[in-house]
Amino acid sequence: MPGGGDWPGDGIQGSSERPEGGSADGGQYAGGSSRRGGRRMRGEGGSAVGRGRRRRGFGESPGEDGGASSSSRAEKGDLPADPVEQARAICLRLLTGTPRTRKQLADALRKREIPDEAAEEVLSRFEEVGLINDSAFADAWVESRHHGRGLARRALAQELRTKGVDSTLIDAAVSQLDSEQEETTARELVARKLRSTRGLDRDKRLRRLAGMLARKGYPEGLALRVVRQALEEEGEDTEFLDGEGF
Repeated sequence: MPGGGDWPGDGIQGSSERPEGGSADGGQYAGGSSRRGGRRMRGEGGSAVGRGRRRRGFGESPGEDGGASSSSRAEKGDLPADPVEQARAICLRLLTGTPRTRKQLADALRKREIPDEAAEEVLSRFEEVGLINDSAFADAWVESRHHGRGLARRALAQELRTKGVDSTLIDAAVSQLDSEQEETTARELVARKLRSTRGLDRDKRLRRLAGMLARKGYPEGLALRVVRQALEEEGEDTEFLDGEGF
C-alpha cells in the first residue's frame, strides 16, 4: 500500500479528470462545475462535427465509436502483483480517456477479479482525492447530453441510472434543467427536423416529429404542444390533434 503522498491527486483540489478535449459536446467535468446557457444546438441528434464522422461526446468510450475499448486497453499490459496496486493501475488507465462513475470502475475491477477489499480501498481513496466524483459526472453529463444531443430530463436520468449514479445525485443533476429550458430545446429539435418532413402527408409528419421527441425523452403533453404549434406555423390544420395522444 503506497503512502499518502504516492496516491494520484493527493493535495489536489477537486477532480483532475475531464472529457477528452473538454468534451465534444461542450460539457465540463472539473469539481462539478458546468457551463449553461448561450449554446445553440448543432443539428438534430446533436452531431458536433461535419459530415462523415461523429466526434465522441462526453462519457463515450472509444468502443462506442467502433474503436478499441478503453476498458480493454486498460486490462492489457503488466500489472503489479499486489491487488491494491493492480486496482489503482486499472482505475488510472480507465480514467485517462474519459471520466467514469464509481460503479463503472467497480465493474471493471470485478471483471479483472480484483478482491472486493482491495477494490473498495482504491475506489474510496480515489473519491477522497477527487478522481471519482459522481456528482460532477452527473452534472457534466446532463450539460453535455442536453445541449449536444437534445435529451430531455427523463432520458438523461435513465442514462445516469445505467451508469450507476445514485438517484439523489441524478435528481440534483437533472433538476438543473427547468421546464422552460426543456421546452425551448424541444422546439429547436422540431424546427430542425421540420424541413425534412415537408412533402410528407400530415400524419407522417406528426409521427416523425413526435417520435423524434419521444426517443429523446420528452413527455407526451409537451411533445404534442410543440409539434402542433410547429405544424400550425407551416399552415397545417391541427384541430385533429385535440385530445389525441401519439
